Amino acid sequence: MEPSLSRWKKLAFGTKKMRGFILRRFFTSIIVLIGATMVIFALSRLLSDPKQLLLPEDAYGITQEMLDELEAQLNLDKPVPVQYAYWLWDLLRLDLGRDLADRQLIAPRLPGKIAPTVNLALASWILATLVGIPLGVLAAVKRGSVWDYSGRIFALLGQTLPTFWVGIILILVFAVWFNWLPAGTMGEGFSIKNWVLPVVTLSWLGAAGYMRIMRSAVLEVLDSEFVKLARTKGVTNNMVIWKHAVQNAMIAPLTLSGLLLAGFITGSVSVEVVFGWPGLARYAVEAVWTNNFTVLVVVTLLFTFGFVLINFITDILYAIIDPRIRLT
Repeated sequence: MEPSLSRWKKLAFGTKKMRGFILRRFFTSIIVLIGATMVIFALSRLLSDPKQLLLPEDAYGITQEMLDELEAQLNLDKPVPVQYAYWLWDLLRLDLGRDLADRQLIAPRLPGKIAPTVNLALASWILATLVGIPLGVLAAVKRGSVWDYSGRIFALLGQTLPTFWVGIILILVFAVWFNWLPAGTMGEGFSIKNWVLPVVTLSWLGAAGYMRIMRSAVLEVLDSEFVKLARTKGVTNNMVIWKHAVQNAMIAPLTLSGLLLAGFITGSVSVEVVFGWPGLARYAVEAVWTNNFTVLVVVTLLFTFGFVLINFITDILYAIIDPRIRLT
């Protein structure tokens, strides 16, 4: 079912139902974020003594008076609900604590970590969309042909091969054997050669998902009654495919696209480690290796916030595009 012009006009000016839908999704997202902070805070108290987690590994010779002073500074001498309130207030003020590795503030260094991860995720998302959706349409239109089987093999390999293994093989082939591309790192300045292997590695899984969903959605629309009716009326094949089939089949890939982008941002750990990418995911891995608890908490919160935000935007776009979604 295609969105009507009147629906688009109403949504452009904003209807009461649409505003209510957005508000409900917004408050739901806030509740999810609060729940995530509660879980992270609870884990920080259940795993071990917070004072020990927040002390550097080389903190020897700490006296009881110094521990008591640290406890007061961290508000650990107060009831747990009060501790959570102080901790949450610090987060809202962007007081994210110090990196236990060098005792430097975490907040000022986050932009330099977030930008490489977000840029890599966006580039991979764009490539996956540009490759996966057209390939899915082609496989559906050429059902049973060599194009269809090639696309399905591409999707099967993309969803089964481990991402880190794909990255290692691409480095072996294109960086070691042929010496066409650098093996890793972002390099100095901007060079597209440094982006090719990481982007291809990360986007293959997403393109495979797009291809499978788009193929299934287009095939379902092509077998529907209104498409058969359009063919009997003499509508050209290109018009049937692009105006009816593809336009109505885009709802399913749209749902995937938001989750895919969030997954690229939060799931780029293996790619950043394999290619030495100086992003947020690699920062988290290094924090795990060094038991850097404060960094792990901050990265987990950032990933959670990014996932919830993208999911919220996807819900709104989904409601606008698909008129079958109930806004009440």
